[in-house]
Amino acid sequence: MAILGLTRSLQDLRARLGRIVVGYNPGGDAVTAEQLKGAGAMTVIMREAVKPNLLQTLENTPVLVHAGPFGNIATGNSSVVADLIGIRGGDFLITESGFGADMGAERFFNIKCRTSGLEPDAAVIVATVRALKAHSGRHRVVAGRALPPALLEENPDEVHIGGANLRKQIENIQLHGVTPVVAINAFPGDFASEHAAIGEIAASMGVRAAVSNHFTDGGKGAIELAEAVVEATAQPSEFRLLYPSTASLREKIETIASKIYGADGVDYSPVANRQLDTYERNGFGELPICVAKTHLSISSDPALKGAPTGWRLPVREVRASVGAGFVYPICGEMRTMPGLGSSPAAERIDIDENGEIVGLS
Repeated sequence: MAILGLTRSLQDLRARLGRIVVGYNPGGDAVTAEQLKGAGAMTVIMREAVKPNLLQTLENTPVLVHAGPFGNIATGNSSVVADLIGIRGGDFLITESGFGADMGAERFFNIKCRTSGLEPDAAVIVATVRALKAHSGRHRVVAGRALPPALLEENPDEVHIGGANLRKQIENIQLHGVTPVVAINAFPGDFASEHAAIGEIAASMGVRAAVSNHFTDGGKGAIELAEAVVEATAQPSEFRLLYPSTASLREKIETIASKIYGADGVDYSPVANRQLDTYERNGFGELPICVAKTHLSISSDPALKGAPTGWRLPVREVRASVGAGFVYPICGEMRTMPGLGSSPAAERIDIDENGEIVGLS
């Protein structure tokens, strides 16, 4: 999926599949799928998958849905092919980069844009009252359990405390020369004072913010946000990558850790050091970096909220997705596969006796 997401064409897919490393020989040299003569057959299997799916919203807006590389160990972005098609199909192309702006946006800029050649004119940072109050560090949020009642009470002061996280995310976007817009993703139980607090945080950073009620009101609920984004795109773009391809793998990791996450430095395990040396010896040193860490904090420690400082990024292992075209260090304790809920939506989807789909509501 990571390969599919970063592929530019069928021929590029063939080349990327051929670069997949399946192991190393006794001399430490990489053995690839091309050497095993498997790349051609894999490309045949993936021949139709390289084509994006054209869907539409309930309001008839065209949407290209293509690829879903897991954001914990891959880019967390939709496909390059879809973007290259979409940019030619309308006045504006909106593409998502998920798994937190500190990872999703950074990977979008430094991996996906490096691959596609496209440069963003603006970036939307989605913020919620609940997330910023959680980043105040005053609430214990447990996955699968109801939110603490105190988190749902009106408290704009907590939004301001947690706003350190939003300010850092804004800085990270600006570091790449892109104009940020803060989308205040409104929940029905939010308070106007808390939305105003997010707007004040954005204003203190000199960026636009807009309340968006798209969840409850559809497209008309996002008009204010759309107008803010259009205004932002009118500003001259000065997009820049965070690091050059020629930097060493360690230099790239340390640049991301210090500039994006606010770490004081990086600590490599002996295993990680050996892996980095192996990758550079095999010619993978010019690949970009896709840091795999928790999405619950800008740091590698999910317990650290806001914009923590005075910590170091621990790299316990490093893996190379050579076919896709990036190296991913695994930082701290984290799962390398996404977790699913105990009752996924698929369990409720079925066909009734009349052949109609049920369970999608």
